[in-house]
Amino acid sequence: MAPRLALVTNALAFAGPPAVAALRGAGFHVAAHDPRFTDAAARHDFERDHPGATALDAHAPAALVDAAWTIAGRLDLLLSNDAHPVVHAPVAAARLDDLRETFERLVALPFALAQAAIPHLRATPGARVVMITSNRTRLPQAGGAIPDIARAGANALARSLAIELAPHGIPVNAIAPNFLASEAYYPRARFVDDPTGADYVRRSVPAGRLGRPEEIGELVRFLATCESTFLTGANIDFSGGWPVGMPRPVPS
Repeated sequence: MAPRLALVTNALAFAGPPAVAALRGAGFHVAAHDPRFTDAAARHDFERDHPGATALDAHAPAALVDAAWTIAGRLDLLLSNDAHPVVHAPVAAARLDDLRETFERLVALPFALAQAAIPHLRATPGARVVMITSNRTRLPQAGGAIPDIARAGANALARSLAIELAPHGIPVNAIAPNFLASEAYYPRARFVDDPTGADYVRRSVPAGRLGRPEEIGELVRFLATCESTFLTGANIDFSGGWPVGMPRPVPS
């Protein structure tokens, strides 16, 4: 029997690396997308370091889905792992182009990816969708309107997809992290090695630390392999008990 096929976006960023590792450990063949895979050397290095994975050189949503489908003639898991640099600015001073670009990366592209994937998911028994979004909207902070708008839209997209795909037995769930250790949002140099950043984490997160990448990998693996299709439409907080109390300003 051919291995299950998982399409993972932004495989080198945010929750991508632990997701790829967890899915490979669960027996999936991983079709991986990343903006850096325009470079043949980057694709070669990824495949060398991740046996059982294919680095795709496609980037448009429909082309990505088609390239993944070509590998095995099935699409068992769509993992939309979406990351984009955070733009903080008061609404009065914010650039509309920053809002448009953030919305495009965090909402429009996952929407288009899901749209392209739905026929292939429906053709694969046991298929499912996992979206990596964000928990930041639980406690908005001044200056965070642009990322908050986009992440709220992504969470709403996951919920809408869950409703539409539930009749087809395709569960759709979102993992909403905050304070996940990653170079995308909580880089080690700033939030672990620097005493000011480390203290900010200890004071802000009830768990007193950043989430470890392998921990979110465990959650991805669970959602990818759970046999229940009744678990759908969930937005799972992955933030060590945050938020609690008043928001604290991020250290500069």
